[in-house]
Amino acid sequence: MSSGQVNCPPFLFEVFLYAPIDDESSKAKIGNNTVVFTLHKKEAAMWETLSLSGVDKEMMQKIREKSILQAQERAKEAMEAKAVARREDQKYTLNVMMKIEEEERKKIEDMKENERIKATKELEAWKECQRKAEELKIIQREEKLYHQEKQMEEKRKKLKHKCLTGNSASKNFATKGRNSGNIFFEKLKEDNIPAPRSVGSIKISFTPRVFPTALRESQVAEEEEWLHKQAEARRAMNTDIPELYDLKEEEKNPEWLKDKGNRLFATENYLAAINAYNLAIRLNNRIPLLYLNRAACHLKLKNLHKAIEDSSKALEILTPPVADNANARMKAHIRRGTAFCQLELYVEGLQDYEAALKIDPSNKIVQNDAEKIRNIIQGTELESK
Repeated sequence: MSSGQVNCPPFLFEVFLYAPIDDESSKAKIGNNTVVFTLHKKEAAMWETLSLSGVDKEMMQKIREKSILQAQERAKEAMEAKAVARREDQKYTLNVMMKIEEEERKKIEDMKENERIKATKELEAWKECQRKAEELKIIQREEKLYHQEKQMEEKRKKLKHKCLTGNSASKNFATKGRNSGNIFFEKLKEDNIPAPRSVGSIKISFTPRVFPTALRESQVAEEEEWLHKQAEARRAMNTDIPELYDLKEEEKNPEWLKDKGNRLFATENYLAAINAYNLAIRLNNRIPLLYLNRAACHLKLKNLHKAIEDSSKALEILTPPVADNANARMKAHIRRGTAFCQLELYVEGLQDYEAALKIDPSNKIVQNDAEKIRNIIQGTELESK
């Protein structure tokens, strides 16, 4: 038999011993084919004998059964105490996990809020830059108009001075005529009568116009400025780029790169399309369709701030607003408005959609989208109230 130390069941001793013992502190040691019991009394007192005397078998059986029941009760209480302790531990563990999850959730919410604040600040900064650029354009336009008015005023003064000089000469001539007598005046009138016009035909040729707009409705100066800008954009090329050294001649053409980006966009390879547009823009950054098409790619990839930036750049180049660039301007407004709406900036998005409707008021799709945005804005205002 192996040696060791074990707790003793209380009924083994209470059946035979003279008085009760302390069950918790009593132990039995097994070793060397012997069992050594270490028993502790519940009450410190001298026992008259070690075991009970005068106990028959029936009494001994009752004492044994009673001891067994007490041991079972104590074992049951110990199990219940362990179960309660286990439940408390589980409850404590659950509370700790919930607290950790709450902290993680709060951290994520804080990160989202910081990102939202950052995006709002970037948007506000962009709006401020746009506003300053618009103010600068207005100031430059006003200065140009002021100089034009000044030049026209100077021309009017010169013309007025010339007319006054001519009237003075006419008055002197009339006075001289009156002094010479009526006969000379009549003769002078006869001499001044022009001869009848000869019959003939006049050939009229009109300057060919690029735009079909009627002259009374056209913006000739704006149209000519747009054509001039387009011609300059086609001539402007930046070939001093290291990436171009290994490319073929056709691959150095922005129009070829634009067509390549369009084909990649059609196959939904948006990143490759952006790379093609990027190189084309580095070659020539004055072609508005490059920015407009790259904005469409950014929209597909959910790069919303970049889509807004490219659409705004396209609108900046698409000036002055004429019939030839109306379709491109409408697309730029729609793409920027879509990006604003996906950022939940519905008011700014609606402004772009309304600008697109001013260009093409009969476009049903744009009308329906603008109406949906108005409903969203009205619903948001009702919820806030």
